[in-house]
Amino acid sequence: MKFHWFLPTNGGDGRQVVSGGHGVEHGNAGRPASVPYLGQIARSAEQLGFEAALTPTGAWCEDAWLTTAMLAPLSERLKFLVAFRPGLTSPTLAAQMAATFQNLTEGRLLLNVVTGGESHEQRAYGDFLDKDGRYERCGEFLSIVRRLWTGEEVTYAGKHLRVDRARLQQLPDPVPGIYFGGSSPAAGEVAAEHADVYLTWGEPPAAVAKKVQWIRELAEKKGRELTYGLRVHTISRDTSEEAWAEADRLLEGISDEDIKRVQEGLKRSESVGQKNMLALNEGSKDGLEIHPNLWAGVGLVRGGAGTAIVGSHEEVADLIEQYAAVGIDEFVLSAYPHLEGAYHFGEGVLPVLEKRGLWTNPAPVRNRSSVPFGAQRAAS
Repeated sequence: MKFHWFLPTNGGDGRQVVSGGHGVEHGNAGRPASVPYLGQIARSAEQLGFEAALTPTGAWCEDAWLTTAMLAPLSERLKFLVAFRPGLTSPTLAAQMAATFQNLTEGRLLLNVVTGGESHEQRAYGDFLDKDGRYERCGEFLSIVRRLWTGEEVTYAGKHLRVDRARLQQLPDPVPGIYFGGSSPAAGEVAAEHADVYLTWGEPPAAVAKKVQWIRELAEKKGRELTYGLRVHTISRDTSEEAWAEADRLLEGISDEDIKRVQEGLKRSESVGQKNMLALNEGSKDGLEIHPNLWAGVGLVRGGAGTAIVGSHEEVADLIEQYAAVGIDEFVLSAYPHLEGAYHFGEGVLPVLEKRGLWTNPAPVRNRSSVPFGAQRAAS
Protein backbone atom coordinates (compact mmCIF):
# COMPACT_ATOMS: atom_id res chain seq x y z
CA MET A 1 0.00 0.00 0.00
CA LYS A 2 0.95 3.63 -0.51
CA PHE A 3 -0.34 6.49 1.61
CA HIS A 4 -0.44 10.14 0.58
CA TRP A 5 -1.39 13.23 2.56
CA PHE A 6 -3.02 16.56 1.59
CA LEU A 7 -1.89 20.19 1.53
CA PRO A 8 -4.80 22.47 2.53
CA THR A 9 -4.35 25.27 0.02
CA ASN A 10 -8.15 25.39 -0.40
CA GLY A 11 -8.90 28.08 2.14
CA GLY A 12 -6.36 27.03 4.70
CA ASP A 13 -6.57 24.69 7.67
CA GLY A 14 -8.17 24.67 11.08
CA ARG A 15 -9.74 22.77 13.93
CA GLN A 16 -13.09 22.71 12.13
CA VAL A 17 -14.09 21.45 8.68
CA VAL A 18 -13.15 24.10 6.12
CA SER A 19 -16.13 24.46 3.80
CA GLY A 20 -16.21 25.09 0.06
CA GLY A 21 -15.22 23.45 -3.19
CA HIS A 22 -16.90 22.50 -6.47
CA GLY A 23 -17.85 26.08 -7.21
CA VAL A 24 -18.78 26.94 -3.60
CA GLU A 25 -16.76 29.62 -1.81
CA HIS A 26 -14.70 28.34 1.08
CA GLY A 27 -15.32 29.27 4.67
CA ASN A 28 -12.90 30.82 7.12
CA ALA A 29 -10.02 28.78 8.51
CA GLY A 30 -7.84 29.44 11.51
CA ARG A 31 -4.57 28.65 9.75
CA PRO A 32 -3.93 30.40 6.42
CA ALA A 33 -2.22 28.43 3.66
CA SER A 34 1.18 30.04 4.19
CA VAL A 35 4.45 28.59 2.99
CA PRO A 36 5.77 28.11 6.56
CA TYR A 37 2.64 26.24 7.68
CA LEU A 38 2.31 24.14 4.53
CA GLY A 39 6.01 23.42 4.87
CA GLN A 40 5.38 22.06 8.36
CA ILE A 41 2.74 19.72 6.98
CA ALA A 42 4.96 18.60 4.10
CA ARG A 43 7.94 17.89 6.34
CA SER A 44 5.80 16.04 8.87
CA ALA A 45 4.14 13.92 6.17
CA GLU A 46 7.55 13.04 4.80
CA GLN A 47 8.96 12.07 8.19
CA LEU A 48 5.89 9.96 9.03
CA GLY A 49 6.14 7.82 5.89
CA PHE A 50 3.68 9.34 3.45
CA GLU A 51 4.69 9.02 -0.21
CA ALA A 52 3.23 12.26 -1.57
CA ALA A 53 0.92 15.18 -0.79
CA LEU A 54 -2.07 16.09 -2.95
CA THR A 55 -2.40 19.79 -3.74
CA PRO A 56 -5.87 20.70 -5.07
CA THR A 57 -6.82 22.99 -7.93
CA GLY A 58 -9.64 25.43 -8.59
CA ALA A 59 -10.78 28.97 -7.94
CA TRP A 60 -10.93 28.27 -4.20
CA CYS A 61 -7.27 27.20 -4.01
CA GLU A 62 -3.83 28.68 -4.21
CA ASP A 63 -2.23 27.65 -7.51
CA ALA A 64 -0.95 24.09 -7.13
CA TRP A 65 2.09 24.41 -9.42
CA LEU A 66 3.43 27.53 -7.75
CA THR A 67 2.69 26.34 -4.23
CA THR A 68 4.42 22.98 -4.60
CA ALA A 69 7.41 24.55 -6.38
CA MET A 70 7.86 26.79 -3.34
CA LEU A 71 7.48 23.86 -0.93
CA ALA A 72 9.76 21.38 -2.71
CA PRO A 73 13.02 22.79 -1.23
CA LEU A 74 11.56 22.45 2.27
CA SER A 75 11.44 18.66 2.06
CA GLU A 76 13.73 15.94 0.72
CA ARG A 77 11.74 12.88 -0.35
CA LEU A 78 8.04 13.79 -0.36
CA LYS A 79 6.43 13.79 -3.78
CA PHE A 80 3.79 16.33 -4.81
CA LEU A 81 0.55 15.14 -6.36
CA VAL A 82 -0.22 18.34 -8.29
CA ALA A 83 -3.82 18.75 -9.42
CA PHE A 84 -4.30 20.62 -12.68
CA ARG A 85 -6.94 21.17 -15.33
CA PRO A 86 -6.11 20.31 -18.94
CA GLY A 87 -7.45 22.89 -21.33
CA LEU A 88 -6.36 25.90 -19.30
CA THR A 89 -2.87 25.65 -20.78
CA SER A 90 -1.45 24.11 -23.92
CA PRO A 91 -0.41 20.43 -23.79
CA THR A 92 3.12 21.30 -24.90
CA LEU A 93 3.55 23.87 -22.13
CA ALA A 94 2.04 21.49 -19.56
CA ALA A 95 4.39 18.71 -20.66
CA GLN A 96 7.33 21.09 -20.37
CA MET A 97 6.25 22.34 -16.94
CA ALA A 98 5.91 18.78 -15.69
CA ALA A 99 9.30 17.81 -17.09
CA THR A 100 10.96 20.81 -15.46
CA PHE A 101 9.33 20.11 -12.10
CA GLN A 102 10.23 16.42 -12.30
CA ASN A 103 13.85 17.00 -13.24
CA LEU A 104 14.58 19.85 -10.84
CA THR A 105 13.01 17.99 -7.89
CA GLU A 106 14.72 14.72 -8.89
CA GLY A 107 11.54 12.79 -9.59
CA ARG A 108 9.09 14.14 -7.01
CA LEU A 109 6.12 14.98 -9.27
CA LEU A 110 2.82 13.13 -9.66
CA LEU A 111 -0.09 14.61 -11.61
CA ASN A 112 -3.76 14.61 -10.66
CA VAL A 113 -5.73 15.40 -13.81
CA VAL A 114 -9.00 17.21 -12.97
CA THR A 115 -11.09 17.33 -16.12
CA GLY A 116 -14.66 18.25 -15.34
CA GLY A 117 -14.77 20.96 -12.77
CA GLU A 118 -17.95 23.00 -12.93
CA SER A 119 -19.01 24.73 -16.13
CA HIS A 120 -19.60 28.10 -14.45
CA GLU A 121 -16.13 27.96 -12.90
CA GLN A 122 -14.52 26.82 -16.17
CA ARG A 123 -16.12 29.77 -17.97
CA ALA A 124 -14.48 32.12 -15.48
CA TYR A 125 -11.15 30.79 -16.79
CA GLY A 126 -12.25 31.27 -20.40
CA ASP A 127 -13.19 27.62 -21.04
CA PHE A 128 -16.66 27.31 -22.62
CA LEU A 129 -16.75 23.61 -23.47
CA ASP A 130 -19.47 21.50 -21.89
CA LYS A 131 -18.60 18.56 -19.63
CA ASP A 132 -18.43 15.92 -22.38
CA GLY A 133 -16.35 18.27 -24.50
CA ARG A 134 -13.90 18.74 -21.64
CA TYR A 135 -13.41 14.99 -21.38
CA GLU A 136 -12.88 14.72 -25.15
CA ARG A 137 -10.28 17.46 -24.96
CA CYS A 138 -8.65 15.81 -21.94
CA GLY A 139 -8.12 12.62 -23.93
CA GLU A 140 -6.47 14.59 -26.74
CA PHE A 141 -4.40 16.55 -24.21
CA LEU A 142 -3.04 13.46 -22.46
CA SER A 143 -2.30 11.76 -25.78
CA ILE A 144 -0.11 14.69 -26.82
CA VAL A 145 1.57 15.03 -23.43
CA ARG A 146 2.47 11.33 -23.18
CA ARG A 147 3.94 11.34 -26.69
CA LEU A 148 6.00 14.43 -25.89
CA TRP A 149 7.37 12.78 -22.76
CA THR A 150 8.78 9.95 -24.88
CA GLY A 151 10.81 12.44 -26.94
CA GLU A 152 8.58 12.16 -30.00
CA GLU A 153 8.04 15.12 -32.31
CA VAL A 154 4.27 15.54 -32.29
CA THR A 155 2.03 16.96 -34.97
CA TYR A 156 -1.59 16.57 -33.97
CA ALA A 157 -4.89 17.93 -35.24
CA GLY A 158 -7.85 16.83 -33.12
CA LYS A 159 -11.36 18.07 -32.51
CA HIS A 160 -10.21 20.39 -29.71
CA LEU A 161 -6.40 20.62 -29.80
CA ARG A 162 -3.78 21.17 -32.44
CA VAL A 163 0.02 21.28 -32.27
CA ASP A 164 2.61 21.35 -35.04
CA ARG A 165 6.05 19.75 -34.70
CA ALA A 166 6.00 19.98 -30.91
CA ARG A 167 8.96 18.50 -29.11
CA LEU A 168 10.56 18.72 -25.68
CA GLN A 169 14.25 19.45 -25.32
CA GLN A 170 14.30 18.11 -21.75
CA LEU A 171 12.39 14.90 -21.00
CA PRO A 172 11.05 14.03 -17.54
CA ASP A 173 12.98 11.32 -15.74
CA PRO A 174 11.04 9.39 -14.65
CA VAL A 175 7.75 10.11 -16.42
CA PRO A 176 5.27 11.42 -13.80
CA GLY A 177 2.44 9.10 -12.81
CA ILE A 178 -1.02 10.29 -13.85
CA TYR A 179 -3.83 10.11 -11.29
CA PHE A 180 -7.36 10.52 -12.57
CA GLY A 181 -10.86 10.45 -11.07
CA GLY A 182 -14.39 10.66 -12.39
CA SER A 183 -17.62 8.71 -12.19
CA SER A 184 -19.32 9.56 -15.50
CA PRO A 185 -19.14 7.31 -18.59
CA ALA A 186 -16.93 9.89 -20.34
CA ALA A 187 -14.56 9.92 -17.37
CA GLY A 188 -14.30 6.16 -17.35
CA GLU A 189 -13.16 6.03 -20.97
CA VAL A 190 -10.44 8.64 -20.43
CA ALA A 191 -9.25 6.99 -17.23
CA ALA A 192 -9.05 3.55 -18.83
CA GLU A 193 -6.92 4.85 -21.70
CA HIS A 194 -4.63 7.36 -20.01
CA ALA A 195 -4.51 7.02 -16.20
CA ASP A 196 -1.90 5.18 -14.18
CA VAL A 197 -3.93 5.44 -10.95
CA TYR A 198 -7.72 5.75 -10.87
CA LEU A 199 -8.95 7.68 -7.82
CA THR A 200 -12.39 7.51 -6.27
CA TRP A 201 -13.91 9.09 -3.18
CA GLY A 202 -14.69 7.23 0.03
CA GLU A 203 -17.98 5.49 -0.59
CA PRO A 204 -18.71 2.22 1.27
CA PRO A 205 -16.45 -0.67 0.17
CA ALA A 206 -19.17 -2.39 -1.89
CA ALA A 207 -19.71 0.78 -3.97
CA VAL A 208 -15.96 1.24 -4.38
CA ALA A 209 -15.67 -2.38 -5.52
CA LYS A 210 -18.22 -1.75 -8.30
CA LYS A 211 -16.34 1.31 -9.47
CA VAL A 212 -13.00 -0.51 -9.48
CA GLN A 213 -14.52 -3.34 -11.49
CA TRP A 214 -16.05 -0.87 -13.95
CA ILE A 215 -12.73 0.83 -14.69
CA ARG A 216 -10.83 -2.47 -14.69
CA GLU A 217 -13.10 -3.87 -17.41
CA LEU A 218 -12.75 -0.69 -19.50
CA ALA A 219 -8.96 -0.79 -19.13
CA GLU A 220 -8.78 -4.48 -20.07
CA LYS A 221 -10.52 -3.70 -23.36
CA LYS A 222 -7.69 -1.28 -24.09
CA GLY A 223 -5.01 -3.76 -23.00
CA ARG A 224 -4.09 -1.77 -19.90
CA GLU A 225 -3.81 -2.37 -16.16
CA LEU A 226 -4.34 0.42 -13.65
CA THR A 227 -3.72 0.94 -9.96
CA TYR A 228 -6.64 2.13 -7.81
CA GLY A 229 -6.69 4.73 -5.07
CA LEU A 230 -9.13 6.16 -2.51
CA ARG A 231 -9.46 9.82 -1.49
CA VAL A 232 -10.89 10.04 2.03
CA HIS A 233 -10.48 11.89 5.34
CA THR A 234 -9.44 10.26 8.61
CA ILE A 235 -10.25 10.67 12.29
CA SER A 236 -7.98 8.21 14.08
CA ARG A 237 -7.41 8.10 17.83
CA ASP A 238 -6.14 5.69 20.48
CA THR A 239 -9.69 4.57 21.22
CA SER A 240 -12.92 4.42 19.24
CA GLU A 241 -14.63 6.64 21.83
CA GLU A 242 -12.04 9.38 21.38
CA ALA A 243 -12.37 9.25 17.58
CA TRP A 244 -16.17 9.50 17.58
CA ALA A 245 -16.00 12.30 20.15
CA GLU A 246 -13.82 14.19 17.69
CA ALA A 247 -16.33 13.55 14.88
CA ASP A 248 -19.07 14.89 17.16
CA ARG A 249 -16.97 17.97 17.93
CA LEU A 250 -16.49 18.67 14.22
CA LEU A 251 -20.21 18.24 13.65
CA GLU A 252 -21.05 20.69 16.44
CA GLY A 253 -18.91 23.26 14.66
CA ILE A 254 -21.00 23.02 11.48
CA SER A 255 -23.99 25.38 11.55
CA ASP A 256 -27.34 24.62 9.95
CA GLU A 257 -26.96 27.84 7.95
CA ASP A 258 -23.64 26.70 6.48
CA ILE A 259 -25.08 23.30 5.62
CA LYS A 260 -27.98 24.91 3.77
CA ARG A 261 -25.73 27.36 1.92
CA VAL A 262 -23.14 24.81 0.84
CA GLN A 263 -25.63 22.09 -0.02
CA GLU A 264 -27.56 24.45 -2.28
CA GLY A 265 -24.33 25.28 -4.08
CA LEU A 266 -23.18 21.67 -4.37
CA LYS A 267 -26.53 20.56 -5.80
CA ARG A 268 -25.66 22.62 -8.90
CA SER A 269 -22.58 20.47 -9.47
CA GLU A 270 -22.31 18.52 -12.72
CA SER A 271 -20.03 15.95 -11.08
CA VAL A 272 -21.49 12.45 -10.74
CA GLY A 273 -19.08 11.78 -7.88
CA GLN A 274 -20.25 14.93 -6.08
CA LYS A 275 -23.88 13.81 -6.44
CA ASN A 276 -22.85 10.50 -4.86
CA MET A 277 -21.28 12.34 -1.92
CA LEU A 278 -24.45 14.40 -1.41
CA ALA A 279 -26.56 11.25 -1.43
CA LEU A 280 -24.47 9.83 1.41
CA ASN A 281 -25.15 12.68 3.84
CA GLU A 282 -28.60 13.78 2.53
CA GLY A 283 -27.93 17.26 3.90
CA SER A 284 -28.68 16.12 7.44
CA LYS A 285 -26.68 15.69 10.64
CA ASP A 286 -28.51 12.43 11.31
CA GLY A 287 -27.44 8.95 10.21
CA LEU A 288 -23.96 9.93 9.08
CA GLU A 289 -22.26 6.58 9.81
CA ILE A 290 -23.01 5.10 6.40
CA HIS A 291 -20.84 1.99 6.89
CA PRO A 292 -19.11 0.79 10.05
CA ASN A 293 -16.41 3.42 10.81
CA LEU A 294 -17.21 5.47 7.66
CA TRP A 295 -18.68 8.91 8.42
CA ALA A 296 -20.25 11.31 5.89
CA GLY A 297 -20.17 14.46 8.02
CA VAL A 298 -17.39 16.25 6.15
CA GLY A 299 -19.47 16.37 2.97
CA LEU A 300 -22.16 18.48 4.65
CA VAL A 301 -20.09 21.59 3.99
CA ARG A 302 -17.14 20.48 1.86
CA GLY A 303 -17.21 19.72 -1.84
CA GLY A 304 -15.25 16.79 -3.19
CA ALA A 305 -14.18 14.09 -0.74
CA GLY A 306 -16.90 14.11 1.89
CA THR A 307 -16.34 11.05 4.05
CA ALA A 308 -13.93 10.11 6.82
CA ILE A 309 -12.71 6.81 8.26
CA VAL A 310 -13.38 7.15 12.00
CA GLY A 311 -12.23 4.91 14.84
CA SER A 312 -9.35 3.58 16.85
CA HIS A 313 -6.11 3.06 14.98
CA GLU A 314 -6.91 -0.65 14.70
CA GLU A 315 -10.46 0.03 13.43
CA VAL A 316 -9.16 2.48 10.83
CA ALA A 317 -6.62 -0.12 9.72
CA ASP A 318 -9.41 -2.72 9.51
CA LEU A 319 -11.49 -0.55 7.14
CA ILE A 320 -8.40 0.20 5.06
CA GLU A 321 -7.96 -3.57 4.73
CA GLN A 322 -11.56 -3.82 3.51
CA TYR A 323 -10.80 -1.31 0.78
CA ALA A 324 -7.60 -3.14 -0.09
CA ALA A 325 -9.62 -6.34 -0.49
CA VAL A 326 -11.69 -4.72 -3.27
CA GLY A 327 -8.63 -3.47 -5.16
CA ILE A 328 -7.48 -0.23 -3.52
CA ASP A 329 -3.69 0.09 -3.24
CA GLU A 330 -3.22 3.82 -2.63
CA PHE A 331 -4.90 6.15 -0.15
CA VAL A 332 -4.95 9.95 -0.37
CA LEU A 333 -5.81 11.11 3.14
CA SER A 334 -6.45 14.27 5.13
CA ALA A 335 -7.78 15.43 8.50
CA TYR A 336 -8.64 18.53 10.47
CA PRO A 337 -6.22 20.00 11.30
CA HIS A 338 -3.85 18.48 8.75
CA LEU A 339 -0.69 18.85 10.79
CA GLU A 340 -1.96 17.04 13.88
CA GLY A 341 -3.98 14.63 11.71
CA ALA A 342 -0.84 13.48 9.92
CA TYR A 343 0.65 12.47 13.26
CA HIS A 344 -2.51 10.73 14.47
CA PHE A 345 -2.53 8.56 11.35
CA GLY A 346 1.21 8.29 10.82
CA GLU A 347 2.05 7.32 14.40
CA GLY A 348 -1.18 5.42 15.04
CA VAL A 349 -2.39 3.59 11.94
CA LEU A 350 0.74 3.13 9.83
CA PRO A 351 2.55 1.08 12.50
CA VAL A 352 -0.52 -1.18 12.75
CA LEU A 353 -0.46 -1.76 8.99
CA GLU A 354 3.31 -2.28 9.07
CA LYS A 355 2.91 -4.92 11.80
CA ARG A 356 0.30 -6.66 9.65
CA GLY A 357 2.73 -6.74 6.73
CA LEU A 358 0.61 -4.41 4.61
CA TRP A 359 2.85 -1.32 4.51
CA THR A 360 6.56 -0.57 4.37
CA ASN A 361 7.95 2.82 5.33
CA PRO A 362 9.39 4.44 2.16
CA ALA A 363 11.75 6.70 4.10
CA PRO A 364 15.44 5.76 4.10
CA VAL A 365 16.47 3.88 7.22
CA ARG A 366 18.97 6.62 8.10
CA ASN A 367 16.05 9.01 8.64
CA ARG A 368 14.27 6.71 11.08
CA SER A 369 15.16 5.52 14.53
CA SER A 370 14.78 1.79 15.09
CA VAL A 371 14.42 2.34 18.84
CA PRO A 372 11.70 4.60 20.34
CA PHE A 373 13.09 7.73 21.99
CA GLY A 374 11.94 6.69 25.46
CA ALA A 375 13.67 3.34 25.08
CA GLN A 376 16.88 5.07 24.04
CA ARG A 377 16.83 7.16 27.20
CA ALA A 378 16.14 4.08 29.34
CA ALA A 379 19.05 2.24 27.74
CA SER A 380 21.43 5.12 28.41
